[in-house]
Amino acid sequence: MKTVSTAFKYAIVAFIVLIALIPFYVLLYLALNAPSSHSFRGLFLVPEFHFANFAEAWKGSKIDKSIFNSLVITSGAVALIVLVSSSAGYSIARFRHKANALIFNTLLLCLTIPAIIITVPLYSLMKSIHGINTHWAMILLMAANAMPLSVFLYSSFIRTLPKEVEESAIIDGCTYFTAFWRITFHFVRPVTSAVVILTGLGIWNNYGQAVFFLQKQEMRTVPLAVSMFFQTYGAEWNKMAATALIGLLPAVAVFLVFQKYFIKGIMAGALKG
Repeated sequence: MKTVSTAFKYAIVAFIVLIALIPFYVLLYLALNAPSSHSFRGLFLVPEFHFANFAEAWKGSKIDKSIFNSLVITSGAVALIVLVSSSAGYSIARFRHKANALIFNTLLLCLTIPAIIITVPLYSLMKSIHGINTHWAMILLMAANAMPLSVFLYSSFIRTLPKEVEESAIIDGCTYFTAFWRITFHFVRPVTSAVVILTGLGIWNNYGQAVFFLQKQEMRTVPLAVSMFFQTYGAEWNKMAATALIGLLPAVAVFLVFQKYFIKGIMAGALKG
């Protein structure tokens, strides 16, 4: 009976995974089809393996520049997020007083506000500081958007660590700052991986704000480049699918690098806090 129950659970999981993979298979199928094919052909839905689509999509969409822009903005924002939110999370978790509680509750409140709502005032601010069409302004903006969730995850995770982790270093003469970066930060690698994946993918795929603040063609990120390519080559499904896959690959690579810590970081950072 237990064996049947386990097999049923695995079957349900396999079914869910299959359903989730269908859109990606359709995308891959269309990307590998010949230019004359715009739909499924054959009984087993086997593509024609027309790899020239990727070369044409790369050249036509000029996505190489967009990938560079996305890499600069995403890596810069993620580095800033990890640096600031881990320090803030440590301060909130270890030094509990009214000011920290107020800051923490304010950050939680910010999680309920959709980023698109504040786009208009942000545009006025970005224009006044000459941040439109610049990497540095988008890095600051994306980091600010992701900071509330990141601080919440770090502070919740650090609360689960015993204070003895850094107290011995403090007794030996280290400051709280050096004790955190030399000792405690090594213990928060799981939640750091979770933060990198969650915030990194969100920034990489951001379209709603990038379309307002990155208006020049040479500053477009991957989502903007894919969108403009779709508008230009709307009937050529093979090129559109190939472009979308090219833009997706860097995000998938990052996820594969950090995925073994991802679930552990989410469970420890969100559920134990």
